[in-house]
Amino acid sequence: MRENGRVTSATRQPGTPSAAVRPRLIATDLDGTLLRDDKSVSPRTVAALAAAEEAGIEVFFVTGRPARWMGVVSDHVHGHGLAICGNGAAVVDLHGGPGAHRFVKVRELARDNALDAVRLLREAAPGTVFAVEQTYGFHQEPDYPKLHREIPDNLLPAERLLAPDGPDADQPVLKILAYHPDLDPDAFLTLARTAIGDRANVTRSSPSALLELSGPDVSKASTLALCCAERGISHEEVVAFGDMPNDLEMLTWAGQSYAMGNAHPDVLAAASGHTVANNEDGVAVVIEQLLTDRF
Repeated sequence: MRENGRVTSATRQPGTPSAAVRPRLIATDLDGTLLRDDKSVSPRTVAALAAAEEAGIEVFFVTGRPARWMGVVSDHVHGHGLAICGNGAAVVDLHGGPGAHRFVKVRELARDNALDAVRLLREAAPGTVFAVEQTYGFHQEPDYPKLHREIPDNLLPAERLLAPDGPDADQPVLKILAYHPDLDPDAFLTLARTAIGDRANVTRSSPSALLELSGPDVSKASTLALCCAERGISHEEVVAFGDMPNDLEMLTWAGQSYAMGNAHPDVLAAASGHTVANNEDGVAVVIEQLLTDRF
């Protein structure tokens, strides 16, 4: 199923936490948030997630990771089995385990938009190199650095990868990765958003100058809003956690939001609450307190 509908309520301004509203869903980022720096889920966090589910609070992992990188948490998805991957580009059922996931919803980046974004960013930031993330494929340009844990399926210019007859042309494009070897990461993000305009949603989650380009209306927030609407859950009933710019829309949409102690300054400013760093189990600390306050 492909879904590209606009969600008009995906962002709101941060305000007073909705502490009086009992949470029904916890939405948490993974890298730099739920996961420790060694990419593990601590026993304390595992216990907190299980306790939340037992108390009737759904837990959604909302990440920039592709579905094939979700093995680290696939044992902790509990009843519903769903995760939001690719910064909102896909909702994935992880019940099958690593390599056997099922795409429940896909919100693709149209190839015309992707080609326009690549052209505009090449013009605005010469030296930018690209990779293409699809539902089941990963492709990159020959000069794209070894930033990821896998061998790409194809090494070709982005224009060829995104052509109508390019590799895996029958698969939706979930996002484009754009890397610059010299630019400051935040400066690169600002430059790219100005250059690309409304052709794609541009964000970042890496400490390096690596940008992530999704469909114009696609974000963690907009896809989370769709999943909540299907469950009759309002944004006031959502508690969200994050650490990087790709979490900002989700954090400002949720009724309660927490920036990790290790978060980007913009995230610290936007969230309605703060917790300790990911290596100190900051998500678990808040969940434990929420459950104590609730019962």
